[in-house]
Amino acid sequence: MADAPAFRPARDEDAQDLFGLFALCFAEYPGCFVDPHDDLPDLRAPGRFFAERGGAFWVAEDARGRVAACVAVDEPEPGTAELHRLYVRPDQRRRGFGARLVALVEEHARRMGCARVVFWSDTRFSAAHRLYERLGYARTGVARDLGDVSNSVEFGFAKIIVPGSAGVNAG
Repeated sequence: MADAPAFRPARDEDAQDLFGLFALCFAEYPGCFVDPHDDLPDLRAPGRFFAERGGAFWVAEDARGRVAACVAVDEPEPGTAELHRLYVRPDQRRRGFGARLVALVEEHARRMGCARVVFWSDTRFSAAHRLYERLGYARTGVARDLGDVSNSVEFGFAKIIVPGSAGVNAG
């Protein structure tokens, strides 16, 4: 596909584009806001934030050099990777970018020796939940209330992976 985005590590100078991507995605949900002061500390230096924590942050850049999608990963506890910031610009959805970005997270998690990937997703993001479930993620049965400006409540998701293997899913 000639207009397929190029996936690359996030750079600190991507901060404004990433903030715009998040705001665009959140605008689809009534009452969902992006708080640049308290909610997005990783956007102060997106190229370094997750790398300094042993993780990674990637963006998908379209043919015009615009950030079309992103995802990040870190290891909050030994053996467990956490997926963060999976967003795809609305006009770029249903083209496989979300699945490709999740695959990057899982590959990175395997290289880190992690046996599972976890994350939290706003209860309002039902289309994203369908993607996660198609990719083998299951709700953990745990929810959390963030107490943020958007009154966010999030579902926990998890997937077992085989550490050190490439592209193998254990369920």
